[in-house]
Amino acid sequence: MRLAGKLLLAAVTLLAGSPAVHCQETGFLDRSVRVDTTDYRYQVYVPREYRPTQAWPVILALHGGGEYGRDGISQTNVGLAQAVRQHRDRFPAIIVFPQSPPDGTPGFHGRGERIALAALDKALAEFHGDPSRIYLTGLSMGGNGAWSLAYRFPERFAALIVVSAFIGERTGGTSGVRYPAIVPQTEADPYAAIARRVSGVPIRMFHGDADASVPVEVSRRLATALQAEHADVEYTELAGVGHNAWDAAYAREALFVWLFRQRRR
Repeated sequence: MRLAGKLLLAAVTLLAGSPAVHCQETGFLDRSVRVDTTDYRYQVYVPREYRPTQAWPVILALHGGGEYGRDGISQTNVGLAQAVRQHRDRFPAIIVFPQSPPDGTPGFHGRGERIALAALDKALAEFHGDPSRIYLTGLSMGGNGAWSLAYRFPERFAALIVVSAFIGERTGGTSGVRYPAIVPQTEADPYAAIARRVSGVPIRMFHGDADASVPVEVSRRLATALQAEHADVEYTELAGVGHNAWDAAYAREALFVWLFRQRRR
């Protein structure tokens, strides 16, 4: 072998074995997690600038009732994933997109909750997530899931974005799934009960005043209850907007500038 060839081979070998070489795949990546002996697919978004040598903020994004499935992909066809595709520079974060299975699981309650948290924990470990900067968002049924997770585990999240969400018992208009109430029936005022539990978490809420699927009064009452608890909450009601308030909400650059400033207290 000629000297030049030997030198090139030596250089390639050295680089291949060097810990400084970074070959991390980025973009929307296929992943799966095992819960109750079954594997569930999900997506995780990794930004182009990702480096494993630093801790990264992590967003857990919960889909709506139209995205139940087992493909691990359709939940990224709407909502936050669409905003990421349009403005990747706004999202220097690991984003986890779990998917609730189409077998009667009530969104992100019960098994759906376990799937979401297992996917979150796996992404935190795999991509060096920062435990002090875990954010939670959800739309419609996923907004219900976001309120449920925040109610049950408020200490896990540094901030919360909820869009077009409900909190009480309900049958999904798209899925036909029966969702349980978040708060036990022993609580006289479910809005006040949720507010007491999550008042330490900074919250941004969105709802369209023309929503024919989930009454806007739900978000109005929650915002009022949170304000009574002196929570860091801002409620934005979108005039003339129907159930899909998430496109307008997630398109707001300032919302994510605010989000990434938040750290768990």
